[in-house]
Amino acid sequence: MDSTLAKAASHLGLSRPQLIRQMRDKGLLTTDNLPAQPNRDRDYLHVKEGHWWHPQLGMQYSRSTRVTPAGIRWPAVQLGIELAPVPPDNRHVA
Repeated sequence: MDSTLAKAASHLGLSRPQLIRQMRDKGLLTTDNLPAQPNRDRDYLHVKEGHWWHPQLGMQYSRSTRVTPAGIRWPAVQLGIELAPVPPDNRHVA
């Protein structure tokens, strides 16, 4: 399941604005908060497009960046953020 930038930021120990600012500074996001290199980063980031009907304004469209499950730790690597190690999964041990 894809995550919003806010969920990815909380996973990295940052606020959403901090993550967006750092990703923009690194050239990973555009000023519209969309992936700067959508083909290169497609395994980690993608654009979710939405639409809805507004009674006075008609059809409204939105686009937002989503982080794929494979890309949850990717921003940390790109931005040089140290993450706590993931504890081993011991559920298979009897």
